[in-house]
Amino acid sequence: MSGFRPEDLNSIERAPTSPAALTHGLWEVLSNSIVTKAKVDSYNWETGEYRVVLQGTLDLEGTKFESP
Repeated sequence: MSGFRPEDLNSIERAPTSPAALTHGLWEVLSNSIVTKAKVDSYNWETGEYRVVLQGTLDLEGTKFESP
């Protein structure tokens, strides 16, 4: 794995961001997780606006000896 650290999680909250940058950040989180799930929290049929909630557990085995 690429050594994704819990401290890197806030990087996906930067706004505004391009869809490509967000895709990359989410891929890093998901590919370095041992459990993941997604829930469509809401969707507005009139505007197309949506809210998706991701929940998971990061694989910390690769980073357990690093200090925060």
